[in-house]
Amino acid sequence: MTRAILHLDMDAFYASVEQCDHPAWRGRPVVVGADPAEGRGRGVVAACSYEARAFGVRSALPIGRAWRLCPQGVFVRPRMARYAEVSRSLFALLREYTDLVEPLSIDEAFLDVTGSRRLWGDAERIGREIKGRVQREWGLVASVGVAPNKFLAKVASDLEKPDGFVVVRLGEERSFLEPLPIGRLWGVGPKTEERLRRVGLRTIGDVARLRPEDLEPALGEHAGDLIALARGEDSRPVAPDAEPRSLGAETTFERDTDDLEAVRRTLLGLADRVGSRLRGEGLRTARVTLKHRDETFHTITRSQALSRPTDLTEDLYAAALVLLDRVPHRGRRVRLVGLTATHLGGTRAAGAAQLDLFAPPPRPDRLGEVSRVVDEIRRQFGPRAITRAALLPEGDGDPRPRQRKKRS
Repeated sequence: MTRAILHLDMDAFYASVEQCDHPAWRGRPVVVGADPAEGRGRGVVAACSYEARAFGVRSALPIGRAWRLCPQGVFVRPRMARYAEVSRSLFALLREYTDLVEPLSIDEAFLDVTGSRRLWGDAERIGREIKGRVQREWGLVASVGVAPNKFLAKVASDLEKPDGFVVVRLGEERSFLEPLPIGRLWGVGPKTEERLRRVGLRTIGDVARLRPEDLEPALGEHAGDLIALARGEDSRPVAPDAEPRSLGAETTFERDTDDLEAVRRTLLGLADRVGSRLRGEGLRTARVTLKHRDETFHTITRSQALSRPTDLTEDLYAAALVLLDRVPHRGRRVRLVGLTATHLGGTRAAGAAQLDLFAPPPRPDRLGEVSRVVDEIRRQFGPRAITRAALLPEGDGDPRPRQRKKRS
């Protein structure tokens, strides 16, 4: 049976949610990210509307540069709790049509609707219905690709963004891909693209006409896989329970700092954010990585395996302090720190991790209980409703962290 795969990708998701929640911002350039401080801001753009992109603003652009390109824009701080709330509702809608939904991010997913066609109609009809409901129920715009496999569906959804809807029918795979640039192939980044161009390859069609042995001098053992993709061949199934590979957060200080206590306090805030996201996703981490960037932009990462998987802020923070002590200090001030949880495992189905027979007995899960209560308070009343005393500005009851933060 020919598979029917959809790829749905929300257009400018964070910025679009802001425009829906603030109707006066619709049609205006909206930039989600750090405080631009009238061009002196230190963070980056997390997301921006298509109106802002017309001015050259894009994700990951330094926020000060974004303000200079588009000073008339609406600059707002990310509201991750709100975006996650919309995302949960969105994925609940997708699962009305099929159980085979593979999340790729907070606003992107594959759907296998092969078995749904008898109930809902063909894949194109399902895709159009989902796209229409997203518009009607949230006022948001999604781009959708419909194809016989995941690779083709992903390329199709990206081809006519924003507000795209592209169908690749069985038998049209080669003709659809042939004129597209080689950069559209999965796994072809700037360096690989440069190598392919050096041997005269410009389009996906150029790659599809080769034999693996023709491409092996440039790509080695991956040549055959790339040629298969170029011919529209992709047998990977939609994996509905695929876990994210990592969860992280980082902070760019407003001013480079040599205050070690401020760095530690910032790491506590990052551990709090990462721990909250782990608990919200039903995940635990077995490894923590610290990112440290100094005033010269020299970046160091340090990583450590944990004695047992965890989702607790306290465990993440303890690991972060150990890693911070392993960073050589050369008398330079700190510009950025980040914390990332990897080696993730789910707690959704099992409910608890397997214990080591010879490990010390587990402590009572009072910290976990408190953390879950804090998470629920923040979900109901906002991320600033409750905070740790250590994150309060000195001499001030305002619960906002001292350092400005951005999402990694």
